[in-house]
Amino acid sequence: MAAQHVIGIDLGTTNCVLAYAPLEGGAPQVRLLDIPQLVAPGTIEARPSLPSFLYLANPHEAAGGALDLAWATDRTFAVGEYARRQGAEVPDRTVVAAKSWLCYSRVDRHQPILPWGAPDGVPKVSPVEATQRYLEHLLGAWRTAMPEAPIAEQHVVLTVPASFDAAARELTRQAALAAGLPDDFVLLEEPQAAVYAWLAARGDRWRRDLGVDDRLLVCDVGGGTTDLTLVGVAEERGELQLRRIAVGNHLLVGGDNMDLAMAHFVADRFAEQGTQLDPWQSVALWHSCRAAKEALLAPGEAAGATHPISVLGRGRRLIGGTVTVEVERQAVSDLLIEGFFPRSRLDDRPARQRISGFREIGLPFEADTAVTRHLAEFLKAHADEAGQSAVRPTHVLFNGGVFKAEPFRGRLLDVLRDWFPEAEAPPCPLAGEHDLDHAAAKGAAYYGWAKQAGGVRIRGGTARAYYVGIETAGLAVPGAPRPLRALCVVPFGMEEGTEADVPGGEIGLVVGEPAQFRFFSSPTRKEDRPGDVLARWSTDELTETDSLEATLPADEAVDEPYVPVTFRSRITELGMFELWCVSTQSDKQWKLEFSVRETDADRP
Repeated sequence: MAAQHVIGIDLGTTNCVLAYAPLEGGAPQVRLLDIPQLVAPGTIEARPSLPSFLYLANPHEAAGGALDLAWATDRTFAVGEYARRQGAEVPDRTVVAAKSWLCYSRVDRHQPILPWGAPDGVPKVSPVEATQRYLEHLLGAWRTAMPEAPIAEQHVVLTVPASFDAAARELTRQAALAAGLPDDFVLLEEPQAAVYAWLAARGDRWRRDLGVDDRLLVCDVGGGTTDLTLVGVAEERGELQLRRIAVGNHLLVGGDNMDLAMAHFVADRFAEQGTQLDPWQSVALWHSCRAAKEALLAPGEAAGATHPISVLGRGRRLIGGTVTVEVERQAVSDLLIEGFFPRSRLDDRPARQRISGFREIGLPFEADTAVTRHLAEFLKAHADEAGQSAVRPTHVLFNGGVFKAEPFRGRLLDVLRDWFPEAEAPPCPLAGEHDLDHAAAKGAAYYGWAKQAGGVRIRGGTARAYYVGIETAGLAVPGAPRPLRALCVVPFGMEEGTEADVPGGEIGLVVGEPAQFRFFSSPTRKEDRPGDVLARWSTDELTETDSLEATLPADEAVDEPYVPVTFRSRITELGMFELWCVSTQSDKQWKLEFSVRETDADRP
């Protein structure tokens, strides 16, 4: 049966969304799928998004049937709105930020480590399994709503952060396939998906909004992360073309940080009234502040001048009651704008975390919450060769729930105008309405439709250059590792579905015994070509991704522990990086890919 729909899935840090577009007909009609989910024990409601929270039930809840869903066979957990509410009540049993753990290479992401820091006796899941369960819930909702369109026969596009490296993409792929997505599903970077959503809304009018040499800054600040991307506009054969030209790092700062900042602020208000909150109340307050922030910063008349924030009482006299404080809109606006979008200079850099001798292991949250300083660093890092000290965006596309609040959008635009006062036209927001909550999913569906039916495409290829570490030969020095050189095997911008032979001499490949293969990547070294060798580099230029530990099968034609090989690199249609090691003495070849702490050597 031919595919009937294109499905776009936004696998968000704090919310997941599924959109779809029928393939039949003319212009794409992108719709959202309402997702049934538990909102309370035994109560199911359909919502346009699925909160990315996983609640691991206690045995009594699991046995009582309170977590039943029509398509669920495992009642020991809940996903969605009820799980998010349980984060305030039972944080030790609630998984949050699983997506951010996928790109954190200092832990084994296949191991059951979440909820992070939960005590012994609480069941745990891996980041990969948590991601799989979110996707299984979305697919269950699809099967219920669209039984005549099996998911395996549809075209599916799944979004990932532009900053995800090859290892994080591979982990996402593993979770998606385990959940039941078709083998040929496609990964799409979230900022590009936001641009596609804007293109779908504007239609052919987008060519009036953007012109040759314009540079579009996509600033995506969601619940847990900030993602920055630059898209350039060029002309090819008389037609305007869009090309992604730069991506930023994976920044763990977003709306959750704002909620926590509010919680600290409100806790001081409670203290002024003589109420000292205990840890349980503090967690509950954090979740209460999310709703208060959205209410206070809502556009127009929807926002009031003040908003009450309450937590359940915990003292002997307060059991069953609540304690409440009133918070002013202006105070919250000032707190969050100055804390997250302060006026800064283009030469400012984010404050780095002070090094301590002892540090708790956990996600690498940003020490500096100022999005404006991270943006300044991004624009400086990707300055072009025209002698400019920083990239000057001509347009801005806001994305992510944080930017539903106009004060944040206005301050960011003010800062950009301060940075580029000499510009004839200051950076301006793109025209038209933009659905900040659902743009990634809608854009993914539109991209899939355009890929099948023809339409505007953003070119760009890989967002990073990739390198392999080559250990140099020479005399050994006691206690010192041999020097390592970085060989470029994938250039920045290598297109999906292409491959390249890496020039250079033969390299010795270890076979027949365990070996570690080290890989590096860079989002800023855009001029390196396959075959270029770096003898030195800074950590700002190259970062090490997950190493591969594998025992490659021996080559019977070579009676040596080292097989001379050359490299051939490939970027799959899915956007995955493969490195083929081709023997120069036989017809044997080995494939190395990011299986992330699981050995994986290919066959001849």
